[in-house]
Formats: sequence, C-alpha cells, structure tokens
Amino acid sequence: MAEILRRPDDDVLDTTALGGFVRWLGTERGLEFADYDALWRWSVEDLEAFWAAVWDHFGVRGTYDTVLGSREMPGAQWFPGARLNYAEHMFGLPEDADRVAVIARSQTRGPAQLTFGELADQVARARAGLVRLGVGEGDRVVGYLPNIPEALVAFLACASLGAVWASCAPEFGARSVVDRFSQIKPTVLLAVSGYTYGAKVIDKSADLATIRAGLPSVRHVVDVPYGPDPIPDALGWADLTAEPGPLEFAALPFDHPLYVLFSSGTTGLPKAIVHGHGGILLEHYKTTACQLDLRPGDVFRWFTTTAWTMWNILVSGLLARAAIVVVDGNLQYPDVLAQFRIAAETGATLMGTSPAYLMACRKAGVDPAAELDLSALRTLGITGSPLPAEGFDWLTERFGPRLLVNSMSGGTDVCSGFVAGNPWLPVYRGELAGPCLGVDVTAYDPDGNEVVGRLGELVIRKPMPSMPVRFWNDPGDERYRSSYFDVYPGVWRHGDWVTMSERRSFVISGRSDATLNRGGVRLGTAEFYAVVEDLPQVADSLVVHLEDDQGGPGRLLLFVALRAGAELDDALRAEIAGALRRDLSPRHVPDEIAVVPAVPRTLTGKKLETPIKRILRGARPAEVISPDAVSDFAAVSAFAELA
Repeated sequence: MAEILRRPDDDVLDTTALGGFVRWLGTERGLEFADYDALWRWSVEDLEAFWAAVWDHFGVRGTYDTVLGSREMPGAQWFPGARLNYAEHMFGLPEDADRVAVIARSQTRGPAQLTFGELADQVARARAGLVRLGVGEGDRVVGYLPNIPEALVAFLACASLGAVWASCAPEFGARSVVDRFSQIKPTVLLAVSGYTYGAKVIDKSADLATIRAGLPSVRHVVDVPYGPDPIPDALGWADLTAEPGPLEFAALPFDHPLYVLFSSGTTGLPKAIVHGHGGILLEHYKTTACQLDLRPGDVFRWFTTTAWTMWNILVSGLLARAAIVVVDGNLQYPDVLAQFRIAAETGATLMGTSPAYLMACRKAGVDPAAELDLSALRTLGITGSPLPAEGFDWLTERFGPRLLVNSMSGGTDVCSGFVAGNPWLPVYRGELAGPCLGVDVTAYDPDGNEVVGRLGELVIRKPMPSMPVRFWNDPGDERYRSSYFDVYPGVWRHGDWVTMSERRSFVISGRSDATLNRGGVRLGTAEFYAVVEDLPQVADSLVVHLEDDQGGPGRLLLFVALRAGAELDDALRAEIAGALRRDLSPRHVPDEIAVVPAVPRTLTGKKLETPIKRILRGARPAEVISPDAVSDFAAVSAFAELA
C-alpha cells in the first residue's frame, strides 16, 4: 500500500471550493456524504442528478428540461433544448470589473495585466472587429499564437459570436499547422511573425507564409504585434480592436461547437476534436472548483502553449473569478527556477507544471520553497505524464504537508481530467489520488473485465458532457468510433495503461497505443512518418516513444530502413532531425536513430508499433507477435537484438 504523504485538513469542507459544493448539496438537495468516495459514487450512479447540481450550483445562465436525453456512447445527448454561451460566464458581475483577471509574463515583451472590466472591453472590441470581417455563427477563426492575452481575447470574442476557435503554438512547423487548420477551412487567421525563446529570437515569417499559402479559405490575416517584423498584407490587431462594440452573447445549443482541439492518433491526419459550449462549461466549472480548488481571488498559473488542452482549462480559471497567468517562452530560462519564480512574482495559489520540470529541479538541487516566496502557493497541479514516487518525495521534503500535490491525468479528447487529486483525498506517494467527479473511470483487461491491482486499459463506462460533440469531417462518426470504442463497444478506451488500487487510486504507466506524447504535446505516428519518409534516402520507418518512469521526457527512438546506396551518417541524421524540427515540432526530434533492415508489418500492411514498443521494453517477440500474422517475421529480430 502506498505511503500517505498528506492527509486532508480537518476543515476541508469549510474552506475549499469542493467543500462549498458539498455543503450546497446538503442544503439544496438534502444529500450527505461521509467521504469523497461516497460523493464520487453518487456522481456516477446518478449522472442526471449530479450534472443538474453542477448546473444549478454554479449558476449556469440558461434553462433546461432534461439532463440526459440519451446515454449511448458515442452520441449521448446532454441537456437537449438548452441554450447558453460559454463566454457569457467569463466576466462576472459589475463588482468584478476592477478585479485582476489576466497576468501576462513573456520573454518577448514586458509584463502586463488586465482587469475583468478591461478584458470585457477588449473582447467586445475584438468581437466588433470580427463582425466587420464578416465572421458569424459557425465560421472558423484560428490562431497561430503564443500564450498571450490577445489569444484569450480573440477566443472569447469568437465564442461570444458562436464562431469556432482553434489554435496552434508558433513552435509548430508549417506542415503541422496546415494539417490541422486546413481540415476546418478557417476564414480568419490571427498570427505572430515570431517570438523570443529565452534569449533567442525565433523568426516564423517563412513558416507563416507557407501556412497562408496552405489555407486558401482564409480571407483575412490579423497581425498580432509580437514578432520581429510586421506581417505583410495583414490587418493590425490595433485596427481589429479599434472600435468599441456591445459585449453580447449568442444563445447557442448545448452542443454548438466552441473550439476544435487537435489530438493525433496513429493513422491519418490529426483528429479534429469538436468540443461544445455546454459540455466544456459544465466540465470546467466542476474541474476548476472540485479538482483544482480554485476560489475567487486566486491566482492560477499553468505553463502551457495554446496547442495543449491545458490552455483551455487555464482560460476557464476565469469561471472561478481567479486571475489567470499567461506565460510564453522558455520554461527554464534564465535558470531551472524560472517557473517557480513566476509563481512567486505573481502570488500564484495554484501552479501547474510537468513531471519533467519538477524532476529537473530535483536533479539541479534547487530548493524553491527556501529560495523564493511561495507562501501563497496552495496547490501544485501536475500533468503531461506520471509523476514518479521520487518526485512526490522531493516536493514533500521541500514544501512539507501544506502543499497539495495534485497529480492528474486526462486528455485533449475530453478537455478535462479522468483521475486526479482534490482537497478531500490524501496524497498517496507515486499515485493519482482518485477518480474525478462524474467520471466512471476504471481499468479493464482485454476481455472487458474490471481489474484491480494489475495493469489494464483505462476506460470510461458512462458518458461525460465534454466528450467530443464529433470529429470535424468525419462522416458517420467512423473515426470517432474507431478512436475510442473499437475495443470495448459502448465503453470509452482512452489508450493509457493504468493500475487501479482497491481504494481507487491510480498509477498511469504510459500509452497503450503508439501515440507520441512529449511534454504533453501528442503527435500521431502518421504525421511523423509523412516527414521522415519524404526524404529520398528513407524507404520506411518506425518510431517508438519509451516513457520515462522517473518523470522525464522519455526516449523517442526512430528506426529507418534505407534505400539502396544510402547511409545513416551524421549528415542524414541532421537532415532527419532538421525536417522533424521544421515540419512538426522541436519536441519530436528523436533522441536516437538506428538502421533496421526492414520495418515489420501485419499482413494488411500496418506497422507493428505497439508490439515493437513492448519488445524494446523487454518482452520476448513470441509473447507479443504471432509469426503467422506478420508479413516478414525476420524483420522483428533486429528489434529484439536492439532491445
């Protein structure tokens, strides 16, 4: 049994946002719960009552008659007939106008902040500007933007109109961006020409020109002044926001598209996941309050780019009337304490980061609690990969029991969490403390049986409001179904290996599919191969990500079969790395490249990514691959030797 490093405070139900919800359930619904487990069980056994309580407790502006019209997965119908707008809930009451809403830190320009009143004015102006450009309900607007206030303003302006938002970080190469944005045919592109990363100026003008050429549907480009040079033939941000306008909100169906997030599978283009206004609003009210314990006046700082789902969750910190801290740049510049330093400077009460960053701090021997004033810090959120037990130890040694270490796991697919800590659960060494409210999460064996204490597939047995409305351009929902429901019909399979304890704490052991997850940014292997195999020297390739049990980025291994006469020398290694850095992202440059005689495939031509990953982890080939199911079983032996 895992060691308990921190127990809930005695007054947890009197002082926390989760406690406020529990007390409301007692007063307004007559419900009492002995512990978190009882609360969670009610939340998944009576989905209608739970999500109605979330709607009513948090004061969603709108009315409803039915909570769940259909429970079928996929295709559950939430709050049919209800009309609302996510953005309408972000600005609060008149008395909130002078409260700080946004704190900005950047390595490209100086610090800034916006109050809720100033944010509302900026959103109204951007909304008016988009209307002048012809943007209306259902149109798509995209941002090639860093995590800066303008990205937030543009997104909320789109949401207020019923337009659909999507964003990519400027660290992404042109090919990655076009593969994503071209699927949804945007009419407006907001972009920067570059940014500063640490002390280095990154010019993205060439990539931006390629992106514009690859998006023929774009009628207007808006230049957000951030890079080294103005963007040619573009409307300036100042011109877009020059004229004031009313801050109005279109009343939209519950499942009206709010934004499209991109999460790569192992085949084809990145999945264009459509999230709806209502599902995100309810899920993020619950998440920010009940899992993250955000309260009015808090300062919420999570290091993320606009390409990661954590940006969307960070933005929703405004629902709690917390100030959100938007940060752009090198997370370890000028030194490894940079993230903690920003938390100290901004008075963050909740800081979010990754295991890789925390383990880098541990390795560097720094002591953030002693070197910086982090007295306001109440919760440390951790996601992107599992935090190893040694990371829990280091945080406990440095901060003591006052800090809630909240290791979390979820996905872009639901724009939320499945398993996480919260103030009413203990912190278990090396584990994620429990299931999130409203999420019927468990582990299944290959036959669809629940397993406890041994490795299984992470599954969700009942619908969540923030499950995708659909995938863009997915006739008959074929790709949606094959992504999550191909193994266990009617049950969501997420693609993570997980071990669930008897008390419903969890240990995540990495991906059970071949998706490449580096620093929280997931790319599909199909995207990877499209770049590598476009090189004339490469005949075939296979890529595997071996996750790091110690919380680091893991090892990204690329195996190439070369064309006749080609040689894997330093020049070809550099060419491969350069192409991936340019066309995909710097995070997905391989740590090692090796030559193999051939890439093993199934009889239908599919690369054996997951079996090879298991072989590289130490499994014997005969345990994971049937010779009769492989076109060339001899090709497997090279990987066994490398292992």
